[in-house]
Amino acid sequence: MSPRKTAPPAADADPAGRYQAFDHLATMVAVVRDDGSCLFANAAFENVLGLPRRSVLGGSLFDWFIDANSVRDTVAAVVRNDFATSRFEALLRRPVSAHGDALPVHVIVNQLDRPHEALIELVEIEQQTRQDREERALGQARANKELIRNLAHEIKNPLGGIRGAAQLLEMEVESRALTEYTQVIIQEADRLQALVDRLLAPHRKPHVVSDVNIHEVCERVRSLILAEFPRGLAVQRDYDISIPDFRGDREQLIQAVLNIAHNAAQALSDRIQQGDACITLRTRIARQVTLGKQRYRLALDLHIEDNGPGIPESIRDRIFYPLVSGRDGGSGLGLTLAQTFVQQHQGMIECDSKPGQTLFKIVIPLP
Repeated sequence: MSPRKTAPPAADADPAGRYQAFDHLATMVAVVRDDGSCLFANAAFENVLGLPRRSVLGGSLFDWFIDANSVRDTVAAVVRNDFATSRFEALLRRPVSAHGDALPVHVIVNQLDRPHEALIELVEIEQQTRQDREERALGQARANKELIRNLAHEIKNPLGGIRGAAQLLEMEVESRALTEYTQVIIQEADRLQALVDRLLAPHRKPHVVSDVNIHEVCERVRSLILAEFPRGLAVQRDYDISIPDFRGDREQLIQAVLNIAHNAAQALSDRIQQGDACITLRTRIARQVTLGKQRYRLALDLHIEDNGPGIPESIRDRIFYPLVSGRDGGSGLGLTLAQTFVQQHQGMIECDSKPGQTLFKIVIPLP
C-alpha cells in the first residue's frame, strides 16, 4: 500500500506573501531551496540589482555570485543541519545596467523551519561605511551652519562701521586721490556685505512648502543652463516619469540643482569648445533608503552627471565646505548652499568624481 500523499500547505503557493515582511528590511534578503532556486527576493535585493525581482525568482541565486561553489556548499550544509547559521564574505554580480561592478557583501545563511529551504541575508560591506560617511556629513553640515552664522554676524557689525567711517572721511577730504581710496574701502565693504548676505540667505529665507514636480525643476535648470551655454553643451534628460510629486520648496530645489549643474558647465569649458560637453539629468526611485538614521520606503534619486575633467583630488573631500572652490574666481558657496537646501528637505548629496565623469547624487524622501 503506497503512502498517502498530502497537499502542500497553502502558503507554498504564495511564497511572496509568506515572506513579504522582509520587504521592510534595509538589507538584501532571499529565500532559496538547497538547489539554489530562488523562492523570494525582497525589495532591497531588487533595488541593489537594479532589476525587477521576477528576473531573480525561479532562477538559481547561486548564479548571482562570483564564487557560486562557496555559497552552494554553505546553503547545503545549513539545510542538512550541519550548523544553524554561517557567515562569510562574497562578491555579488550586478548587471551592467545597475553599475555592472561586483558588489562585496557579507553573507549570512540561516536555517528556516521548512525543509530544503534557507534564508540568505546580504549586507553591503560599504553600507556601514556609507552610513558613517552620511553621519559625518550631517555633523559637518551642522557645524558649518553654526560657523557661517556666527562668522557672518561677527563680520557684519564692524563692516557697517568701516563703510560708514569711509563715507564720513570721503566728505571731509578734498584730494581726488584720497577720495579714490575711500571709494575702494566702500566698494570692498559692499562686496564683503554681499558675501555675508549670501552666507546668511539660506537661514533667513522662509521654507516655502508646496507640491513639487522634480521634472519641472530639472527642466527649469536645463533651460537656464542652455541659455547661458547655447553652443557646445548638451543637457540630456533621463527621467522616470512615474516619480510622484512631493512636498518641498520648489525655488530652493531649483537653486540646489542649478548650483551643481552650473558648476559642471563651468568645469566643461574645454569640452564646450570641442563641442562634446554633456550634462545628464537622471531621475529614479530608490527603495528602502536610510537617511539620517531614518528609514524611508521610497526616495527620489536625482543624478547630475557630466563628462568633465573631474574635481581636483586635493579638494574632493571638502567640496561642500564653505569657501572651497576648484576654480579661480569661484566663491565656494554654491555647493554649500545646495547641501543646505537639500538637507532642509531631509535629503542628502553625495559626489563621486574621476577624470571624465563627475556624478552628484541627490536623495530626497518621497511620500
